Amino acid sequence: MARAGLSTERVIQAGAEMADEVGFEQVTPTELAKRCGVKTASLYSHVKNAHELKTGIALLALAELAELAAGAVAGLAGKDALIALANVHRDYALAHPGRFAAARFRLAPEQAATSAGVRHAEMMRAILRGYDLAEPHQTHAVRLLGSVFSGFVGLEAAGGFSHSTPGSPESWSEILDALDVLLRAWPRRK
Repeated sequence: MARAGLSTERVIQAGAEMADEVGFEQVTPTELAKRCGVKTASLYSHVKNAHELKTGIALLALAELAELAAGAVAGLAGKDALIALANVHRDYALAHPGRFAAARFRLAPEQAATSAGVRHAEMMRAILRGYDLAEPHQTHAVRLLGSVFSGFVGLEAAGGFSHSTPGSPESWSEILDALDVLLRAWPRRK
Protein backbone atom coordinates (compact mmCIF):
# COMPACT_ATOMS: atom_id res chain seq x y z
CA MET A 1 0.00 0.00 0.00
CA ALA A 2 1.50 3.29 -1.03
CA ARG A 3 1.67 6.14 1.43
CA ALA A 4 -0.39 8.41 -0.84
CA GLY A 5 -3.18 5.83 -0.83
CA LEU A 6 -3.30 5.46 2.93
CA SER A 7 -6.68 6.13 4.54
CA THR A 8 -8.39 4.97 7.70
CA GLU A 9 -10.45 2.45 5.72
CA ARG A 10 -7.37 1.06 3.99
CA VAL A 11 -5.46 0.84 7.27
CA ILE A 12 -8.33 -1.11 8.85
CA GLN A 13 -8.64 -3.37 5.79
CA ALA A 14 -4.89 -4.04 5.81
CA GLY A 15 -5.12 -4.78 9.54
CA ALA A 16 -7.94 -7.26 8.90
CA GLU A 17 -5.90 -8.99 6.20
CA MET A 18 -2.92 -9.12 8.54
CA ALA A 19 -5.14 -10.58 11.30
CA ASP A 20 -6.20 -13.38 8.97
CA GLU A 21 -2.56 -14.14 8.15
CA VAL A 22 -0.89 -13.90 11.55
CA GLY A 23 -3.71 -13.77 14.10
CA PHE A 24 -5.69 -10.88 15.53
CA GLU A 25 -3.58 -10.65 18.69
CA GLN A 26 -0.44 -10.17 16.59
CA VAL A 27 -1.72 -7.07 14.81
CA THR A 28 0.10 -3.97 16.04
CA PRO A 29 0.48 -0.51 14.51
CA THR A 30 4.23 -1.06 14.20
CA GLU A 31 3.91 -4.34 12.31
CA LEU A 32 1.07 -3.02 10.18
CA ALA A 33 3.09 0.07 9.28
CA LYS A 34 5.93 -2.19 8.10
CA ARG A 35 3.50 -4.11 5.89
CA CYS A 36 2.10 -0.88 4.50
CA GLY A 37 5.58 0.45 3.79
CA VAL A 38 5.18 3.50 6.01
CA LYS A 39 6.53 4.71 9.32
CA THR A 40 4.44 3.99 12.38
CA ALA A 41 3.86 7.73 12.83
CA SER A 42 2.16 7.82 9.41
CA LEU A 43 -0.23 5.10 10.53
CA TYR A 44 -1.11 7.12 13.62
CA SER A 45 -2.57 9.85 11.46
CA HIS A 46 -5.31 7.33 10.56
CA VAL A 47 -5.74 5.43 13.85
CA LYS A 48 -4.89 6.85 17.27
CA ASN A 49 -3.47 3.69 18.83
CA ALA A 50 -3.50 -0.11 18.82
CA HIS A 51 -6.88 -0.23 20.55
CA GLU A 52 -8.49 1.94 17.88
CA LEU A 53 -6.92 -0.22 15.17
CA LYS A 54 -8.28 -3.39 16.75
CA THR A 55 -11.68 -1.78 17.28
CA GLY A 56 -11.77 -0.86 13.59
CA ILE A 57 -10.94 -4.44 12.60
CA ALA A 58 -13.63 -5.74 14.96
CA LEU A 59 -16.25 -3.39 13.51
CA LEU A 60 -15.26 -4.40 9.98
CA ALA A 61 -15.55 -8.09 10.85
CA LEU A 62 -18.94 -7.60 12.50
CA ALA A 63 -20.21 -5.73 9.46
CA GLU A 64 -18.97 -8.42 7.07
CA LEU A 65 -20.45 -11.18 9.20
CA ALA A 66 -23.81 -9.38 9.51
CA GLU A 67 -23.96 -8.83 5.75
CA LEU A 68 -23.23 -12.48 5.03
CA ALA A 69 -25.73 -13.62 7.66
CA ALA A 70 -28.47 -11.36 6.28
CA GLY A 71 -28.01 -12.79 2.82
CA ALA A 72 -27.91 -16.36 4.07
CA VAL A 73 -31.03 -16.26 6.25
CA ALA A 74 -33.21 -14.10 3.98
CA GLY A 75 -36.51 -15.88 3.41
CA LEU A 76 -35.67 -18.77 5.72
CA ALA A 77 -37.21 -19.78 9.04
CA GLY A 78 -36.77 -22.38 11.76
CA LYS A 79 -34.12 -25.01 11.27
CA ASP A 80 -33.23 -23.80 7.77
CA ALA A 81 -32.46 -20.31 9.11
CA LEU A 82 -30.53 -21.75 12.06
CA ILE A 83 -28.37 -23.88 9.77
CA ALA A 84 -27.77 -20.98 7.37
CA LEU A 85 -26.70 -18.69 10.22
CA ALA A 86 -24.48 -21.35 11.75
CA ASN A 87 -22.81 -22.08 8.43
CA VAL A 88 -22.11 -18.38 7.87
CA HIS A 89 -20.24 -18.33 11.19
CA ARG A 90 -18.30 -21.49 10.42
CA ASP A 91 -17.44 -20.52 6.85
CA TYR A 92 -16.39 -17.01 7.88
CA ALA A 93 -14.24 -18.33 10.73
CA LEU A 94 -12.47 -20.79 8.45
CA ALA A 95 -11.95 -18.22 5.68
CA HIS A 96 -11.08 -15.31 7.99
CA PRO A 97 -9.75 -16.63 11.31
CA GLY A 98 -8.25 -13.32 12.40
CA ARG A 99 -11.38 -11.36 11.59
CA PHE A 100 -13.53 -13.96 13.34
CA ALA A 101 -11.39 -13.50 16.44
CA ALA A 102 -11.74 -9.73 16.02
CA ALA A 103 -15.53 -10.04 15.97
CA ARG A 104 -15.28 -11.15 19.61
CA PHE A 105 -13.18 -8.13 20.61
CA ARG A 106 -14.74 -6.24 23.49
CA LEU A 107 -16.13 -2.95 22.22
CA ALA A 108 -16.94 0.12 24.25
CA PRO A 109 -20.68 0.19 25.08
CA GLU A 110 -21.39 3.08 22.70
CA GLN A 111 -19.61 1.26 19.86
CA ALA A 112 -21.34 -2.02 20.62
CA ALA A 113 -24.73 -0.31 20.60
CA THR A 114 -24.22 1.05 17.09
CA SER A 115 -22.20 -1.73 15.47
CA ALA A 116 -23.21 -4.40 13.00
CA GLY A 117 -23.12 -6.77 15.97
CA VAL A 118 -26.51 -5.36 16.95
CA ARG A 119 -27.87 -6.16 13.48
CA HIS A 120 -26.45 -9.64 13.76
CA ALA A 121 -27.98 -10.17 17.20
CA GLU A 122 -31.34 -8.96 15.89
CA MET A 123 -31.18 -11.55 13.09
CA MET A 124 -30.37 -14.25 15.62
CA ARG A 125 -33.30 -13.14 17.77
CA ALA A 126 -35.62 -13.19 14.74
CA ILE A 127 -34.60 -16.78 14.10
CA LEU A 128 -35.23 -17.64 17.74
CA ARG A 129 -38.71 -16.11 17.65
CA GLY A 130 -39.44 -18.80 15.06
CA TYR A 131 -38.81 -21.24 17.89
CA ASP A 132 -41.32 -19.33 20.03
CA LEU A 133 -38.65 -18.11 22.43
CA ALA A 134 -39.44 -14.90 24.29
CA GLU A 135 -37.28 -13.10 26.82
CA PRO A 136 -35.37 -14.04 28.89
CA HIS A 137 -35.10 -17.35 27.03
CA GLN A 138 -34.03 -15.61 23.82
CA THR A 139 -31.03 -14.06 25.53
CA HIS A 140 -29.99 -17.43 26.95
CA ALA A 141 -30.40 -19.05 23.53
CA VAL A 142 -28.39 -16.28 21.80
CA ARG A 143 -25.58 -16.94 24.27
CA LEU A 144 -25.80 -20.69 23.70
CA LEU A 145 -25.66 -20.34 19.92
CA GLY A 146 -22.77 -17.88 20.10
CA SER A 147 -20.88 -20.24 22.40
CA VAL A 148 -21.46 -23.25 20.15
CA PHE A 149 -20.59 -21.41 16.93
CA SER A 150 -17.49 -19.80 18.40
CA GLY A 151 -16.35 -22.83 20.35
CA PHE A 152 -16.74 -25.36 17.56
CA VAL A 153 -15.06 -23.28 14.89
CA GLY A 154 -12.28 -22.30 17.28
CA LEU A 155 -11.52 -25.94 18.03
CA GLU A 156 -11.87 -26.90 14.38
CA ALA A 157 -9.56 -24.11 13.19
CA ALA A 158 -6.97 -25.12 15.78
CA GLY A 159 -7.00 -28.68 14.41
CA GLY A 160 -8.84 -30.09 17.41
CA PHE A 161 -10.88 -32.52 15.30
CA SER A 162 -8.34 -33.42 12.63
CA HIS A 163 -7.26 -36.76 14.07
CA SER A 164 -10.60 -38.23 14.96
CA THR A 165 -13.60 -39.78 13.31
CA PRO A 166 -16.25 -38.91 12.51
CA GLY A 167 -14.94 -35.81 10.81
CA SER A 168 -15.83 -32.30 11.84
CA PRO A 169 -18.40 -31.76 9.02
CA GLU A 170 -20.40 -34.71 10.30
CA SER A 171 -20.17 -33.48 13.88
CA TRP A 172 -21.22 -29.99 12.79
CA SER A 173 -24.30 -31.34 11.05
CA GLU A 174 -25.29 -33.41 14.06
CA ILE A 175 -24.71 -30.51 16.45
CA LEU A 176 -27.00 -28.31 14.35
CA ASP A 177 -29.68 -31.01 14.40
CA ALA A 178 -29.34 -31.22 18.18
CA LEU A 179 -29.56 -27.43 18.54
CA ASP A 180 -32.78 -27.44 16.52
CA VAL A 181 -34.26 -30.08 18.82
CA LEU A 182 -33.10 -28.18 21.91
CA LEU A 183 -34.53 -24.88 20.68
CA ARG A 184 -37.90 -26.48 19.92
CA ALA A 185 -38.01 -28.00 23.41
CA TRP A 186 -36.41 -25.11 25.32
CA PRO A 187 -37.23 -25.32 29.03
CA ARG A 188 -39.38 -22.38 30.09
CA ARG A 189 -39.07 -21.76 33.79
CA LYS A 190 -41.06 -19.06 35.48
